[in-house]
Amino acid sequence: MTRLTAEFWVQAYLTRLRLRDIPAFVTAHGDDTAGAVLVKLNTLDGRAAAYQRSFDVMSDARQWLVLAEGEESAVDAAIARQRGFDPDLWVIEVEDREGRHLLDEEGLAD
Repeated sequence: MTRLTAEFWVQAYLTRLRLRDIPAFVTAHGDDTAGAVLVKLNTLDGRAAAYQRSFDVMSDARQWLVLAEGEESAVDAAIARQRGFDPDLWVIEVEDREGRHLLDEEGLAD
């Protein structure tokens, strides 16, 4: 199966969010071809969650897992640590009071 480039996936994700009127911003631009992607969900109440894609060997599929959640400052610190390990990492911040990130929709695990 052919994998999408990171930049293509990010642009498609941002478009899907925009179509639902959910604000989102690229806060760290990673490698265009093979950079990993983190999504920070900011609920605008001082709390946040960060999601990372993971490969599940048992189901042979990718899924989104929670990297960190809680106070926004703690989530930001976890993201900063990940960026320290991987400078090619993309970070997208989604701002939605309802907690919508759309990562559970079909096509976004690819």
